[in-house]
Amino acid sequence: MIRNAERPALANASVESGKRWLLGTMCLAVLLAQVDTSVVNLAMRAIGAGLQAGVGGMQWVLDAYNVAYAACLLTGGLLADLYGRRRLFLCGSMVFTAGSLLCAAAPDIATLICGRGIAGVGAALLLPASLAIIRVEWRDAQARNHALGIWAACNGLAFVIGPTVGGALVDRFGWRSVFLVVVPLGVAAFGLALRVVPESRDRLGRQFDMTGQVVGAAMLGCLTVAGIEAAHIQEVALAALVTAVAALLLFLAMERRRGDAAMVPLDMFRSRRFNGALAATGGMTFGMYGALFLIPLVWQRSGTFSAVSAGIALLPMAGVFFVVSNASGRLVDHLGSRVLIGGGTALTGLGLAVLACTTAGSPLCLAEVGLVLTGLGMGCNTAPLYGVVVAAVPAERSGSAASLINVARMVGATLGVAVLGSIFAAVGLREAMLAGGVVQIVGAGAAWLALAE
Repeated sequence: MIRNAERPALANASVESGKRWLLGTMCLAVLLAQVDTSVVNLAMRAIGAGLQAGVGGMQWVLDAYNVAYAACLLTGGLLADLYGRRRLFLCGSMVFTAGSLLCAAAPDIATLICGRGIAGVGAALLLPASLAIIRVEWRDAQARNHALGIWAACNGLAFVIGPTVGGALVDRFGWRSVFLVVVPLGVAAFGLALRVVPESRDRLGRQFDMTGQVVGAAMLGCLTVAGIEAAHIQEVALAALVTAVAALLLFLAMERRRGDAAMVPLDMFRSRRFNGALAATGGMTFGMYGALFLIPLVWQRSGTFSAVSAGIALLPMAGVFFVVSNASGRLVDHLGSRVLIGGGTALTGLGLAVLACTTAGSPLCLAEVGLVLTGLGMGCNTAPLYGVVVAAVPAERSGSAASLINVARMVGATLGVAVLGSIFAAVGLREAMLAGGVVQIVGAGAAWLALAE
């Protein structure tokens, strides 16, 4: 149970002021992880030249983060519930910052990849803990929806900051600066959390299960590797996928035997709203990340834009995402989660359909219409999706619920890049965007049915 005695006093501050500082600290966690991800993409060419790395090494600079993040997500959520959500938040911010510093000082590509993996572990501890803290501290559903809207808006803010700041940093200070830029955010998140974040933990008879952690990590890690290698080394991708499926079946059998003491109690999946929100989240990131991967790629391949210009061209989408996410808490109050989630997912699908009408992302005005619709849809449904998932389970399981929605995001994003990237390589951008749009529309329908009162 939550231990009030563990909560640090907020000297001379009202409860409302304390909540604002608490929410600001949670938002720093999102910025820390998302800005890092978006700025690193723009530094890849400079990294390759500076460390004399080949394409494979540069790919793993990006992918080491994703694999480590995916593999450790379930562990991070359980540890937060068992040993303290504030404690895991502090640990995650330290690990992430240490990984970023190692990346900035890396003398070779192997060290850089190692640093990126460490940063991924830090993100897996940090993000589920931040979402769980919001669930625990904002008990009122309306207030929590408003807090989640601001929290989710930081994803859009990161997309605004990342491409512009990343390009400028690489051009002026070199590639190492893109890893150093997140260090002040990490230090600030750690320092503020020490002062303003209350501690909470709920064991509920659960305990750390090393076997379950290893099997769950193997499942998620192998699934991510399968997505990464699908367009490159099909044999590795197939072997990883088979391993992931076998690990999933073993994991489910183990969790079923453990019952309420399981790392991921399976009775959480008895809620139709919980399952619908997870499915909609996976479908949303499937199309969104596929588009974010392919559109800048075709712009650069066709000579339409440089890397920095492509990032700037994505700003209207990111800006709409930020503004609408920030208002989504109020929109939920008036329209309800069902309308925002179903409608937002459908809008994202419509945006991908508009992108399918372009030729290699041209004309630019049409591509921007598609991207803005995509941003509008993401802004509508991101915060409500998180709200539905964490509200569908007791507060004492908030860490596990936060991990699972991030697993859904990661699985959707990984499969989206892999599947839509393969369709693009085989037949073209139009077909890839249409496929992504179809998945979004199906996801919108499924969410609408699952979230019916």
